[in-house]
Amino acid sequence: MVKGGLTRRTVIASSLLVIIVGGAFAALILSIADLRDSGQMTRHSRRELTVVTSLRKLLTDIETGQRAFVITREERLLEPWEAARTHFPDEASRLTRLANDPEQASRARRIAQAGTAYIAEYSVPLVNAVRRNDDSSRTLAATDDGVRRFDALRDELDLYETTERATITNRLDDADADSALAIMAATSGFVGSILLIVLFAGYLRRTIVRPLHRAAIMAGELAGGDLTVRMPETGAGEIGVLARAFNTMASSLEVSRAELAASRSRVVVAADETRRRIERDLHDGTQQRLVSLALELRAAEATVPPELEELKAKLSDATRSLAGAVEDLQEFSRGIHPAILSKGGLAPALKGLARRSAVPAQLSVHAERRPPERVEAAAYYVVSEALTNAAKHSQASLVQVDLETKDGIVQLSIRDDGVGGADPGQGSGLIGLRDRIEALGGKIEITSPAGKGTSLLVTIPIEEVP
Repeated sequence: MVKGGLTRRTVIASSLLVIIVGGAFAALILSIADLRDSGQMTRHSRRELTVVTSLRKLLTDIETGQRAFVITREERLLEPWEAARTHFPDEASRLTRLANDPEQASRARRIAQAGTAYIAEYSVPLVNAVRRNDDSSRTLAATDDGVRRFDALRDELDLYETTERATITNRLDDADADSALAIMAATSGFVGSILLIVLFAGYLRRTIVRPLHRAAIMAGELAGGDLTVRMPETGAGEIGVLARAFNTMASSLEVSRAELAASRSRVVVAADETRRRIERDLHDGTQQRLVSLALELRAAEATVPPELEELKAKLSDATRSLAGAVEDLQEFSRGIHPAILSKGGLAPALKGLARRSAVPAQLSVHAERRPPERVEAAAYYVVSEALTNAAKHSQASLVQVDLETKDGIVQLSIRDDGVGGADPGQGSGLIGLRDRIEALGGKIEITSPAGKGTSLLVTIPIEEVP
């Protein structure tokens, strides 16, 4: 426990407040009973007035909505009308339940009945006639029936409100008389309690409420990802301890996130470099040796005498098998890291993916300049994984790939017309792509509603990529 902390100060101030306020309000107990009854009745009347206001607004929405629809015939203008006529019966029933005065209860029932009849017998038929392009709609709109009904309803609501406000005024007058007597009996103690309350409230606001409010705002910013926020460590007692703990936590999180981002970036760099090295080794080493061996076999085949047809056929078969192995090795090497990506850039590499895709793919690439190699690799593998998933799972007939670099951002959009239902949490492919994109400071959004295809939206800031 913090020495001289807020708990001890609060206990002392609260004890003084209880003593003074308890004595000051002892004389008010009898008056409070009367004030309570009057206050309850007043609150009840205010609730009735709230419902009356709501009913008046609903009727206005109905009348203006239907008139606007009659004039413009635009369905969107009926949205307030639909909502108002749906809620009117509930609000009218609520007013009927709240009305406890016999005269007001009778008036509430008349309002409910008249409003329901207005909607069912005039408003709905008018809207339906307009929707049918019925010529009678203009005649119905021009009649005085709707105006008469609406004015009668409004008059009933005005009378209900006027009566209820008069009742509230009378009750408030009675309450004022009781309050005056109670206040006169407890003035001396009440003045002291007010002074202490003001001082105590100011103290609490300065030492607790404002620091906690500031801590809540900063905690929200921290939860939103801003790990640079800090609290002033000037609070008293436990508030100061809280501020220091908050700052320590934020600093630890900031360091951890920086270390994590750096670690993820190093992993991506190492993985890409390993892919490139393996691709080079396969291309410059194993693949070249296999090609040379195939050429030697063809040369050997050419020197075989005509009478050794069986040997010549075997050499020819071996040459063809070796050529197939070279093609398989080239395909494998391209899957590890396509050489065309390093040499020609992203556009040719994506065109190659589109040509080899099992699902027809439409490609659109608009680049102001060539992005960094790491960004190109990330975009390439996103498209490759998306095309593979579309071929395996989506049952799509077409995949649309759009890539654009603008204002220092690479934006990649991939959409298919398949069955959808892809779960980003299942399968290491999408998870690995998300890690790769986020390691570059980018974002990947996957949307895949059932039956409506799958779409991926990837954004990568070029400037943040080292």
